[in-house]
Amino acid sequence: MSKTQMTIDIEEALYQYSMEQGEVVVEEVSIPDDWGRVDTLACRYKRNGEYEWRCYEVKVSISDFRSTAKISFIGDYNYYVMPQILYEKVYDQIPSYVGVMSYLPFESPLMINEQLVKGNLSIVKKASKQELLVNPDQLMYSFLHSLFREVKKAKRMEKGLHLFGDHELHKELLRRYKDSGNESKKSKRLLDTFVNEKATEERNEIIQELDVMREAYYELLAQKKENRRITEAYL
Repeated sequence: MSKTQMTIDIEEALYQYSMEQGEVVVEEVSIPDDWGRVDTLACRYKRNGEYEWRCYEVKVSISDFRSTAKISFIGDYNYYVMPQILYEKVYDQIPSYVGVMSYLPFESPLMINEQLVKGNLSIVKKASKQELLVNPDQLMYSFLHSLFREVKKAKRMEKGLHLFGDHELHKELLRRYKDSGNESKKSKRLLDTFVNEKATEERNEIIQELDVMREAYYELLAQKKENRRITEAYL
């Protein structure tokens, strides 16, 4: 299911907020023991040597908020992240231990740490600390696995699109293009790069096949001439 532009804007603001708080953060983390998937999971290393886990679930509409999809609030602290106007409509339906971060868009986007941020997040309801509901070692593994997934994507982009499988790449690029509302220059550039690389790759493959066929053709001609010389020597 494609994300709305509001969801994307909130995720970007949340990413920026988490970095400012000194958290390591990753999106779409699958949680063990059938707990589902956390929209955004953040890990904070404390001075006492312990890790603190925060789960963020992004909601942008009442229907989204009331969705039957499982909410994976398994962290030490758990937050809904939503537009301020939505919070004002559903504040009395939020569990007491769950916090809320409200999102307000800027009049004009700002460039912060080389990232375009379109709005600001503020805590309007603090979360209460809860007991971690999953094994911390399993949670750390899921977290690292999701980080590795993102690193692998980044390395593929850096080293070239040819490292993607065609089906996987096409699916991912289409998703990003649709999520951006067909307006993202980056998404269009990636799609153009993919098309150009595939065209170059196919052209090179055709040239190589022609070269092989040409070599085989000349080899056959040479063999035919040699056989003719041997036969003529006995005449």
